[in-house]
Amino acid sequence: MAHILIIGGSDAGISAGLRARQVDPSVETTVVAADAFPNYSICGIPYHISGDVPDWRDLAHRTRDDLERAGLRLLLDTRARHIDPTSRTVAVSGPDGREENLHYDRLVIGTGAVPVRPPIAGLHELGPADGVHLLHTMNDTLSLAETLQQEPESALIVGAGYIGLEMAEALHARGLQVTMVEQIPQVLGTVDPQLATLVADELTRQGVRVLTDTTVTGVTREGGRLKVTGHRTDRAGDKGSFSQVTDLVLVVVGVRPDTALAQTAGVRLGVRGAIAVDRRMRTGVPHVYAAGDCVHTYHRLLDTNTYLPLGSTSHKQGRVAGENAAGGDRQFAGSLGTQAVKVFDLVAARTGLRDADAREHGLDPATHVARVDDHKAYYPGAKPITIAITGDQRTGRLLGAQLIGHRDTAVATRVDIYAGALHHRMTVDALTDLDLSYTPPLGSPWDAVQMAAQLWVSAHAADLP
Repeated sequence: MAHILIIGGSDAGISAGLRARQVDPSVETTVVAADAFPNYSICGIPYHISGDVPDWRDLAHRTRDDLERAGLRLLLDTRARHIDPTSRTVAVSGPDGREENLHYDRLVIGTGAVPVRPPIAGLHELGPADGVHLLHTMNDTLSLAETLQQEPESALIVGAGYIGLEMAEALHARGLQVTMVEQIPQVLGTVDPQLATLVADELTRQGVRVLTDTTVTGVTREGGRLKVTGHRTDRAGDKGSFSQVTDLVLVVVGVRPDTALAQTAGVRLGVRGAIAVDRRMRTGVPHVYAAGDCVHTYHRLLDTNTYLPLGSTSHKQGRVAGENAAGGDRQFAGSLGTQAVKVFDLVAARTGLRDADAREHGLDPATHVARVDDHKAYYPGAKPITIAITGDQRTGRLLGAQLIGHRDTAVATRVDIYAGALHHRMTVDALTDLDLSYTPPLGSPWDAVQMAAQLWVSAHAADLP
């Protein structure tokens, strides 16, 4: 009986194990997880903190019993230490500290990513007991929840990306006065500044203090509270000091691939130090696959590799790795970086490339921003969606889209239409031909995604062949 050993109990690892068992129910599948929380939704953490999901146990995609009934053997609180590809063994240490070697016929590495620790003085000395938190795992979540039980009145979030934005809303819902600090000139750096301004305005409207062009350089514990210091840069480029006292500090500035274990097997690293894999999720080391946030990602539009740590991508890559480890032959179709985030009453979403991304790869992009209603204006409650479409001026090919709108305007669904068009390499003009649904309370004869596409074509008709 073949034995598939999987290192990592999150999205990629569990997806690999479940798919392997579907492809070949006879395979023995073991999952080694460093913590006690297999198959938990890390993306759901802000909604537990906010109180929307009161019981943290509900963040589990599947219970331990579910996974074991599916045929997965789980070794929890067990850390993989070293991979020997010659003997096909992995040295692990269990919760009691006992070490053993596990044999595999095929190995799937799904070690994910670890939080980036920016160069902030005091960050390494202070921790959850002091009110200073990073947020990436369920253990991090439980530590933060424990701090919140002490009823802090204020919080400062370092980083205004997806997790930072979601946590600003979550902590605000818990009654804290929230300040967001971001080093670059805008929140949500994955969208264009014009759209990011709409998100910043929503944060401000809800009572969140937003400080961009601000770098945190130190945090200290003083008089039972935390003092955060740094510097701000004004529009003229001049720097001034920044200081704020708060009860809680949350640092969420991104992640980097966790490849320490994989390197013991001699795998090659690729983009941004992530594990290099082909589209079958093979590492180049015989019988060793890898998937998820620890690997680089094939970008479908660019036909090259990038680094896109996304939960949806991890599930897909894990499924491919598991199928191939069980004897199948499947390729990862690629990612477009499709993302969505809810920020209070707004939703921001994007897919594909922006101008700067496209130019780096030799394309000739142009972006047009449109403001169109989500449904027929004569039906009550119509709300605008701001849509930025990026297309190639030489070919008319769709390159990307960014959308900002009220949470009731189906922004997350509409960005998926653009993602589907990108997947099939459509032109901007071809979006007009899509047979999309229409009823006045929900849309228009030309949907918002099509109206924005038509406006892009009108703006750039003279440039097209």
